[in-house]
Amino acid sequence: MLLQTSASVVIALLMSLVGIAFVLWQTRRVLAEDPGNELMRKIALAIQEGASAFLQREYRIIGIFVAIVATIIAMYLQVQTAVCFVVGACASAGAGYLGMYVAVRANVRTAAAASRGLHQGLRVAFGSGAIMGMSVVSFSLIGMTVLFLIFNGDPNQLTYITGFGFGASSIALFARVGGGIYTKAADVGADLVGKVEKGIPEDDPRNPAVIADNVGDNVGDVAGMGADLFESYSGSIIAAATLGAALGNDSVAFVGLPFLVAAVGVVASLFGIYMVIGEEQEVTQAETFNSNGLLIRAHHFLSKYVAKIDEKASLEDLLLALRRSVWGASVLILGLSLFAVLLSGVHFNYWLVILVGLIAGNAIAYATEYFTSYTEKPTQAIGKATETGAATTIIQGLAVGMMSTVFPVLITAFAILFSIWLGFKADGTIAAGLYAVALAGVGMLSTLGVTLATDAYGPVADNAGGIAEMSGLPHEVRNRTDALDSLGNTTAATGKGFAIGSAVLTALALLAAYVTAAKITSLDMLGPTMLPGILIGAMMPYLFSALTMMAVGKAAHEIVLEVRRQFNVIPGLMEGTAEPDYKTCVGISTESALREMILPGSLAVVVPIVVGHVLGKEALAGLLVGTMSSGFLLAVMMANAGGAWDNAKKWIETGEYGGKGSDAHKAAVVGDTVGDPFKDTSGPSLNILIKLMTIVSLVFATSFGSGWLSF
Repeated sequence: MLLQTSASVVIALLMSLVGIAFVLWQTRRVLAEDPGNELMRKIALAIQEGASAFLQREYRIIGIFVAIVATIIAMYLQVQTAVCFVVGACASAGAGYLGMYVAVRANVRTAAAASRGLHQGLRVAFGSGAIMGMSVVSFSLIGMTVLFLIFNGDPNQLTYITGFGFGASSIALFARVGGGIYTKAADVGADLVGKVEKGIPEDDPRNPAVIADNVGDNVGDVAGMGADLFESYSGSIIAAATLGAALGNDSVAFVGLPFLVAAVGVVASLFGIYMVIGEEQEVTQAETFNSNGLLIRAHHFLSKYVAKIDEKASLEDLLLALRRSVWGASVLILGLSLFAVLLSGVHFNYWLVILVGLIAGNAIAYATEYFTSYTEKPTQAIGKATETGAATTIIQGLAVGMMSTVFPVLITAFAILFSIWLGFKADGTIAAGLYAVALAGVGMLSTLGVTLATDAYGPVADNAGGIAEMSGLPHEVRNRTDALDSLGNTTAATGKGFAIGSAVLTALALLAAYVTAAKITSLDMLGPTMLPGILIGAMMPYLFSALTMMAVGKAAHEIVLEVRRQFNVIPGLMEGTAEPDYKTCVGISTESALREMILPGSLAVVVPIVVGHVLGKEALAGLLVGTMSSGFLLAVMMANAGGAWDNAKKWIETGEYGGKGSDAHKAAVVGDTVGDPFKDTSGPSLNILIKLMTIVSLVFATSFGSGWLSF
């Protein structure tokens, strides 16, 4: 062992501070961009106010929940765990708020930049996404490393830091569900009345729900997704460190390794981000700061890898630019993580485990791209199905979503088996194998700074298109923002693939930690409470999805009625001579989302505790296995079906099958409205459900016994 755990943690802390420095620099850079003309700024201000008002009200409600749960943990478990819980919740909320703050200001700047060219629009939007990505990574690392150092780096006190993951998961679930209900209710309501009934374009300023729709993109797909992946990232490191603490004499090295891998991941992510936002003019700045020219030569070397997008770039070209940034970061992390493994003094096999996680993550991303990009056959088949109506469009979309589960499941199963084998060969125990699974999850998310940037940029580009439409910018500007938006749909789907793939690896590791903490010596599949536990667990993702889907349906119903009412009672609205009442639709979406998020969010916390006390700790292990299995499949199916429906609509909007306004387009819009809550509400919330239920079980593990209904 060459490097003590505390040294690894300090390195991770320092790299998180580098990440924060980048966030501050990049925020200043994005906000310095041209915000457009007065009308564009007025529209952007309405979006900013709506998003800020929703998030503030949502955080007040979540704050009450956090206070209640923290009090319960302090009273019945440990005060230290309660403190970690609050810190995790605050760090997650802070990262989400910062990312959304920039996103609602970057949208109008992206629209203005797209007026100058496609590459300029991509740079501004991606630069905003990079702020979200690096905020999540940096806030998470700062929180965990500071807590670890406060506890003097004692591996025996790592159980307290599971509270950090619990806090992050709680915020993530409410943010994802609440934001998802908001954004999809507004989106579905706006599309059904505007596009289908009235035949007006998307983001038409005559549509009363258009501002609510744009607000929703930010609170759901920026703040919600940020909290989601904050929780994934934190959970993977906590799971690996917790299992590493149980690996005997070398536990110090095993605890420190995931922090060290995360630290070098910051460097790799910054390189990947540079590959998209770097520009030639920075050489003159380098000259002013470096008289000997070293920085100039470094810049010239790195600039070879910067994406160069021209006006004729296709979706494949744009995808390649973002893929190269992720691949470049992945290649760099391999070299840096080898250095981390050598410094830690652990077996070489653990570097291979990190490689397995990276390959699995990129393979899942590639499979997701294949099933959701309109340049590929599955999504084009949905486009073909629109010729015969909405019913065949929905049938084909569901089939594509179900088929898309095959490769992620096989990839994840291989990653689990190979990781366990590598860990077992390294240290000769199954415990080492399970630690290897957790480390593979850390490897999969090690480049989160850049992979989340490719995801979070999408809503900014979507908003930019709406602002371009509402402010009457030239047609070619909307074409550019539509190209960026289509790319965002695909990269968002790959982000969800990363999230659910890592969720399974992390949940398996947390399950192993739970079994150890609960002192379960063996699990009998034929035991009287085991199968009921598995069945209840398998049911949970369906119950959760039903509640969130119905919530979107209820809220969308209210939006549809309000939009119809305004078109009927406001003279001149359809003709464009009167202004709609945007605030009423924003208010409906806000109230519905905050009201409907409480029940599904609470179930994820309450059900594991009830099952653990009533049926016992073994049944709770079964519950977690059932939730993990069915939740994985359902999440992949819903996310990919939704993404494919959305991009099938966008493919038709390029001119296929009659283009905008055709019967095929109307059928595609119906498919898209079904897919909206699939891909942006229920589907992505399931990976949080899986991990939240697992980490709740781990936090309360010592309080469970044989159960009130024991045999």
